Amino acid sequence: MLDILYQDDYLIAINKPSGLLVHKSKYAGPADEYAVEKLTNQIGKKVHLVHRLDRKTSGVLLFAFDKEILKLISDQFMNREVEKKYLAILRGWTKEEETIDYDLTNENEIVQNAVTYYKRLMISEIDLPFLKHPTSRYSLVEAIPETGRFHQLRKHFKHILHPILGCRKHGCNKQNKLWLNTFNVTAMPLHSHQLNFKHPITNQHIFLNASLNVNPGFLEIGKILGFNLEAYI
Repeated sequence: MLDILYQDDYLIAINKPSGLLVHKSKYAGPADEYAVEKLTNQIGKKVHLVHRLDRKTSGVLLFAFDKEILKLISDQFMNREVEKKYLAILRGWTKEEETIDYDLTNENEIVQNAVTYYKRLMISEIDLPFLKHPTSRYSLVEAIPETGRFHQLRKHFKHILHPILGCRKHGCNKQNKLWLNTFNVTAMPLHSHQLNFKHPITNQHIFLNASLNVNPGFLEIGKILGFNLEAYI
């Protein structure tokens, strides 16, 4: 059963588990189940996807019950009126906070402005030799993407040389292999833990929080690094 975070006559939000594909996609390949179909079957009602999360990314995922509401809430996303907050574990020690303003090229070769703000929450250094370094360093950050580009967080953190651990396409494959060989871990610690917006019908401010419990790989990595994640469970 999917964990339902919010539901009314117009919208429904779930806490998507890591590993669950949102919908059928030529980019992600086949799967046994998809979030859209799974939620439809669970509540017995058709839903329309408002935004997307990658397969390995967990957290808040919002749906609308009809196309009118879908248009209204989608406009808020396009107009940058929705606040999305993510938790991620990155390679290295980042700055305490930073705004990444770096254009990205989408799958149609169109260059788009992309902006991400992040702040560092915790740091860790463990006895794990990597290349010429006797230890390995990591950061837990909260990231707020001001734009919603494809793979924006993964690309932006790669750009500042602090890739998300476990990210294959935009990460550090040598680090990923090190974690696989040392800890048998392949998870990508990226979680959408908050979604804040104004309800398109009632005008109420909706604040959604998603527990990290749906991403056991994130919790396992956090434990190895000694991060206290109790506030996000």
